[in-house]
Amino acid sequence: CDATADELMKAHGGTVRAYGVDIRDAAAVDAMVEEIFREGPLTSLVNNAAGNFIARNEDISPRGFDAITNIDMNGTFYVTQAVGKRWIKGGHRGSIVSITVTWTRNGGPFVVPSAMSKAAIQAMTMSLASEWGRHGIRLNAIAPGEIPTEGMSKRLNPGAEPGAETASVNPHGRVGRLEELQNLAAFLLSDGCDWLTGETIAMDGAQALATGGNFYELRKWGDAEWKAAREAIEAQNARDRATRG
Repeated sequence: CDATADELMKAHGGTVRAYGVDIRDAAAVDAMVEEIFREGPLTSLVNNAAGNFIARNEDISPRGFDAITNIDMNGTFYVTQAVGKRWIKGGHRGSIVSITVTWTRNGGPFVVPSAMSKAAIQAMTMSLASEWGRHGIRLNAIAPGEIPTEGMSKRLNPGAEPGAETASVNPHGRVGRLEELQNLAAFLLSDGCDWLTGETIAMDGAQALATGGNFYELRKWGDAEWKAAREAIEAQNARDRATRG
């Protein structure tokens, strides 16, 4: 994160600061946000932290379930609350954008903990948009289609070429591009749409409309395919831990 902050400052100027925090720890989140606000209130918040992996629901352990929900749902709430209550106390306006998934509209087979958590974030977005609107605080969400990244591809599509399946079925014949997500988030955070709040916008080239946009096709897998996928995900996790040192 520090290296990325330096890179951004060199490329774009301004000041970029990095903070490390376990968002599953409410006290740690509150302490981090307090430190940030000492220098001045935030104007915006993007909730983008998430964890996910594919698994048959009957194979998910309580620990595996908690690993996803504590990041996706609990962590998102902790950060949102920590920032929002300081905006309210200080009389500041603010805008929040959370990243969800299209599965909140039609379910997420084989990614149930993530689907449940992201549905909770969508509910939080709608609920706080009406509760906090009188304070000048807006909340919206984006449900993007596949934008290939290393972590996402290796945990949700182990062994497959990143983006290949999406490109073959998407109405636009391609995956999403990161700058498209950045552009939409920047618009939602800006003052140019001050009356837009409580909404979740799908940005997936209409894939969810055309295909359902989830992992339903994995119902064709048998024990051998699930075993291979689990081993690939565990191997990737081990490599990530080794890289972090």
